[in-house]
Amino acid sequence: MDLHYQTLIEVSQRLRRREISSEELTRSMLDRVERVDASCRSYVTVCADLALQQAKQADVDLRAGRVRGRLHGVPIALKDLCATRGVPTHAGTPALANWNPDGEATVARRLREAGAVLLGKLQTTEGAYAYHHPSVDPPRNPWNADYWTGVSSSGSGAATAAGLCFASLGSDTGGSIRFPSHCCGDVGLKPTWGRVSRHDVFPLSESLDHVGPITRSVEDAAAVLQVIAGPDPLDPTAVSAPVPDYVAELERGVRGLRVGVDAAFCSEDVDPRSTGAIFAAVEILRDRGAEIVPVAMPDASEATAQWGLLCAVDAAAAHAGFFPERRERYGPGMAAFLDAGCA
Repeated sequence: MDLHYQTLIEVSQRLRRREISSEELTRSMLDRVERVDASCRSYVTVCADLALQQAKQADVDLRAGRVRGRLHGVPIALKDLCATRGVPTHAGTPALANWNPDGEATVARRLREAGAVLLGKLQTTEGAYAYHHPSVDPPRNPWNADYWTGVSSSGSGAATAAGLCFASLGSDTGGSIRFPSHCCGDVGLKPTWGRVSRHDVFPLSESLDHVGPITRSVEDAAAVLQVIAGPDPLDPTAVSAPVPDYVAELERGVRGLRVGVDAAFCSEDVDPRSTGAIFAAVEILRDRGAEIVPVAMPDASEATAQWGLLCAVDAAAAHAGFFPERRERYGPGMAAFLDAGCA
């Protein structure tokens, strides 16, 4: 398999065995971003100098046996909502160019402290809502440019699938980790609300946002969640419960696990191919010892109907320092959404 399509765990093991250096790996990924992303358009900022600096330090640490974990020396990328010290954060809109340039999101800090190498920041829809700003050429689905990449973590979904990073972070308020992952063929994980700190991740909705990993394998998603999850004094909504070893938990398998399945929810108004994949997965879980339990999902129609208004009010609060003062810098779709939240 080509190096850029290997999993995070695979390249992590190669780094520890010294089959490749972090600098070699990072240069290879930067070269690929330069060659491929002209058509994929997933990156908004490439941090070549910073990435190579971090990779060289990772090599020093790894040679000295100072291994910080599975992500040490592995090139990753962040959705351009995460404040990153010394790197611009735009949140998909000219209105927020260079937002909080001295800040650092807790998730960015935890990845940095785990030794991950930051390749750059990935494109998002404006303010992580439904539309890209008119000045943005949206990311392309790496498998078919005519296919949807999903919103709003479209850059994260496309870059991860295209082998332009070994993992990325996305955010999910109404499907924006799950949609890009589904469309691009990634593994996307929307963690429990509060499991991952949202400190200095520019919000779409403070009451609805989740931050989580987008990867190419379940094990990789577990490894990233292991690093970014946990309590945070800078985010009072972060859950205080201890963080388990998610990768080790995977090795235990699913025997004895109770899995609830609502057959109607998985099949009514659902593409038959998706339904087939879901039920095939259920049978695999059953064969491996999981207990499949019939459940009935509650009616979500009212929550769905009210999502837009609730999100708009939260978004208007998040943009209060910029909107309507910088209204001309917003795209028409986002401006209308913020108007609705201010009404």
